[in-house]
Amino acid sequence: MSYLVMERTFDEPMLDADLARMGERLGPCLQDHSVQWLRSYLSSDRRRMICTFQAPDAEAVRMAYRTAGYPFERVWQAMVLPTDAGLAPPTS
Repeated sequence: MSYLVMERTFDEPMLDADLARMGERLGPCLQDHSVQWLRSYLSSDRRRMICTFQAPDAEAVRMAYRTAGYPFERVWQAMVLPTDAGLAPPTS
């Protein structure tokens, strides 16, 4: 299984009710395409979202979103960096 990232933007800020509906509609499509949702990040202005998944490949995530009728900007394969990868700023 690969780690995948999906990016999406919204014309209007997303409301909590809209997000709940999206989850209800998308959930079965993710399952049908063997995609496991891991986490979502919604920007403070509620107009941009990034979601992370585990799936066989990026096309499985794309197909799940298309089947649910939701647009997306891009889906790409990612790797998870270890917590000791040295990305944190040095403390002094």
